[in-house]
Amino acid sequence: MGSTCSNHLGIPPAKGPNAVGCTDFMMDHTAQGSFFRLYYPCQESEKAEKPDWVPCREYFIGLADFMKINRSVSERIFNYLFGSFKIPAYWDAPFKSNGKCPVVIFSHGLGAFRTLYSAICAELASQGFIVASVEHRDQSASATFYFREAPESEKAKENAPKTSPSAGENLVKEWMYYRALQHGESEFPLRNKQVKQRADECILALEKLAAINSGTRVRNALQTQFDWATLENSMDLCRIAAMGHSFGGATAIEALCKDVRFKCAVALDTWMFPLDDEIFPRVKQPIFFINSERFQWAGNISRMRKLDSAVIQRKMITIRGTVHQSFPDFTFLTGNWIGKLMNLKGEIDPEVAMDLSNKATLAFLQRHLGLEKNFNQWDALINGEDENLIPGTNVTVLQSSI
Repeated sequence: MGSTCSNHLGIPPAKGPNAVGCTDFMMDHTAQGSFFRLYYPCQESEKAEKPDWVPCREYFIGLADFMKINRSVSERIFNYLFGSFKIPAYWDAPFKSNGKCPVVIFSHGLGAFRTLYSAICAELASQGFIVASVEHRDQSASATFYFREAPESEKAKENAPKTSPSAGENLVKEWMYYRALQHGESEFPLRNKQVKQRADECILALEKLAAINSGTRVRNALQTQFDWATLENSMDLCRIAAMGHSFGGATAIEALCKDVRFKCAVALDTWMFPLDDEIFPRVKQPIFFINSERFQWAGNISRMRKLDSAVIQRKMITIRGTVHQSFPDFTFLTGNWIGKLMNLKGEIDPEVAMDLSNKATLAFLQRHLGLEKNFNQWDALINGEDENLIPGTNVTVLQSSI
């Protein structure tokens, strides 16, 4: 999908003891079904290949729509900049069982899609988690797809749209692109409706994983070689966390409110705007806010602080020198000049920032999921004890606004 621009750019490999596999899952094939990329500990394989970071050209088109730039020009630019990159995980590699894996459901940000946070998801999988990175169908993803039944007239035509080989003869791939705010439209009703749908999609993904774990035979609408039966009895469904970036952080909080199976949440540079104030007192699980230095503002931080509780752990740290896009993979895939120009890179080395975020996340998950791991070696990071961390926030918030 294009030519590489630089030899040293790329998504860093995961650091945990397990090799990482990934595959895609769509059940059922409609817009109401569940669609996610699964990351998991895998067996090392000579044959397994790493998948493209951006799965197909329609996602480049969606990114152009999201950024309000010309489709054809930007598709070529995006393909040149990003088309050759691979995800640091082996496609359809066999699952490796090391006892029961805790589960993380990950929610992407506005204008993103399921593959853009592979550095985070692969790291968790390398440390023994099973991670489902949901692709949302609320029109907040830059692009996504599902399948619809082809009408008889379409099936009869020789020039009918090509069906996916995976989805059966009678199904046609249908693309859904990002929906921009209409002129004069109030934003809160749209975003509030979307965050509720997104949380429902996270819960649906969890339900599909629970069915797979119980040994229920599943039919994947996508053509993958992965053997889902190998995941039977592989997940620890008492140890489940929600995680997300930006709009996905708000989604993770909404999911905690809707489903107590989520024991805690890690909210990366969360955009709090979509959430109803009324849910804040109803969220009973621990939350860890990991913020960038350049994105947050007083009103947003004060909404995070409304979740503060004397009895439930709410933690917040800020990573120095980071921007909002320091969490998705883009930050690793552009040189300094383009990265800073497009606000995809901060002042800090992206790998240092990601490492801090991932280690702090693992320490928090060990603490609140009751894991018997060595992630507590990074407990100090939860309190912001590192030269590149700020405990709490760098934003001044007036007490009266909390």
